[in-house]
Amino acid sequence: MPKQIFAEEFLKQARSLSVIDVRSPAEWEQGHIPGSVNIPLFSNEERAKVGTRFKQAGKEFAVEMGLEIVGPKMLGFVREAKKVAKDKKVLVHCWRGGMRSASMAWLFETAGLEASTLIGGYKGYRQYIREQFAQDVNLIVLGGHTGSGKTDILKAIEKAGEQFLDIEGIAHHKGSAFGTIGQLPQLTNEHFENKLAEAWLNFDRTKRIWVEDESRTLGKNNIPDPLFKQMRTAKVWRVIIPKQERIKRLVNEYAFIDKEMLTEAIHKIKRKLGGLRTKQCLEAIEQENYALVADITLDYYDKGYEYGNSKRANGSIIDIVFEKDEPENTAQFLLEKMME
Repeated sequence: MPKQIFAEEFLKQARSLSVIDVRSPAEWEQGHIPGSVNIPLFSNEERAKVGTRFKQAGKEFAVEMGLEIVGPKMLGFVREAKKVAKDKKVLVHCWRGGMRSASMAWLFETAGLEASTLIGGYKGYRQYIREQFAQDVNLIVLGGHTGSGKTDILKAIEKAGEQFLDIEGIAHHKGSAFGTIGQLPQLTNEHFENKLAEAWLNFDRTKRIWVEDESRTLGKNNIPDPLFKQMRTAKVWRVIIPKQERIKRLVNEYAFIDKEMLTEAIHKIKRKLGGLRTKQCLEAIEQENYALVADITLDYYDKGYEYGNSKRANGSIIDIVFEKDEPENTAQFLLEKMME
């Protein structure tokens, strides 16, 4: 008989066993446990038909329709499960830990596999990961104006053996109007949270975790409330780098980007830039004067950043001033400060 286990144990076992998500492809694409394999009991269309039958005729008739649909596919399900099984063991879940996962787990066990199901299903998993973001940790927030090289500093810190939650990397977004340029397509917000949780759960949460200071929203992805609350109440180490150094960095990052993409990014913030500065930016793009574009847009982003910092508690921001944009040296300095 299939064993039922809670999310914490399910995810521990998922490190060495395959997770089979039996929800429909549309449900899986919206968000899933990272690394899971989709072996859907019903296609999107079949699920819709069974749901309609349930509403119109009740559970008994819906189950009969489901059996009629699933019957011819049972052998295929077993063969797919055996391909991904490790030591003849699999983990199975559906949306709420109901009939879909129970029936598939029964089928797999009948065929000689050992199957465990997730109590509460994917819904229970989602609740569990949000609870984990609420657990207090030693969170170190690295702040700084746009163009300060914060991500590069944090990657150097990570290279030195520290833990870094790369929110922008997971979101495929750098957090500004230019944030999607050169990035992969963004995930659904639901799956962004799942990928964030995957990284979070792999950390040793008795040790410090570094994170970049972010707004709540990165493109179409939102940082989960419990995590964002911790980020807003944690101590911030703010890197101060001269504006000219930041302009150089931005020019190096964006000078070879298609002009249409840069123009589109400017149009996203034109209402806040104002008519004159928008016009200046657009003309500068055409003239390939990217330093001027960076200079003007930094004025806008710097004001927004300062406003966000003004809402933090007094004494929660520690400024560290550098004359040069040198991420590795800055990282080394920060690590030495952590030892004091």
